[in-house]
Amino acid sequence: MLLAIDVGNTQTVFGLFEGADLGEQFRVGTDRTHTGDELAVLLRAFVDLASLDGIVMCSSVPPLVREYEAFAERWAVADLLVLGPGVSTGVPIRYDDPREVGPDRIANAVSARERHGAPAVVVDFGTSTNFDVVSPAGAYVGGVLAPGIEVSMEALFARAARLVKIDYVEPPQVIGKTTAGALQSGLVYGFAGQVDGIVDAIRGELGAEAPVIGTGGLVDLIAPHSRTIGHVEPFLTLEGLRIVWERNQPPK
Repeated sequence: MLLAIDVGNTQTVFGLFEGADLGEQFRVGTDRTHTGDELAVLLRAFVDLASLDGIVMCSSVPPLVREYEAFAERWAVADLLVLGPGVSTGVPIRYDDPREVGPDRIANAVSARERHGAPAVVVDFGTSTNFDVVSPAGAYVGGVLAPGIEVSMEALFARAARLVKIDYVEPPQVIGKTTAGALQSGLVYGFAGQVDGIVDAIRGELGAEAPVIGTGGLVDLIAPHSRTIGHVEPFLTLEGLRIVWERNQPPK
């Protein structure tokens, strides 16, 4: 059994694979202070550690990589592959400094190309909203970074004393009849419009109608209102990690 781990700035997503099949998945808040021993206590609630054949991960929080290495060595006794420079992905990286690219973005590009071909655009709704682009030649060529939904709304609430926090749900109508409804409308239709505008610009620069794959924690809120997102795959990053793991195993 393979454990795939996507460590984000806000949340960490885990997935258990039997071969190519994703079984259990679970999501927890990312705690930058966790030690390897604490990670073992956390994961034992979800996973039979003795059943693990391997662990593959990407992390947006570099200090936690060391703790996952300690966890894998002491508690899981399983090989750990950390997606980063030097790891074979099968996707050429056409970026000025490839070390600057977040490993989760590479995992998304790997999965998008494998599942949808090239070109492709991934929109990942996380702490930031990431747009990642696979060229018609199948290379990762960069993307766009924009403030994420929750970060943007938290900033608005912090600066506007009369606005109250809202649930992240679809508004009953576009024209809000309450402050909460107006905020929800701005959130949903504002971010959907941002996605469509950026995707249109990316497609124009590529010179191709690349399919768009939406992923991330809030994709189900925005995707129904976007005309460009054609596929919703909440666990795209985990699938990309699985593919990277398989591409780095010795031939049988």
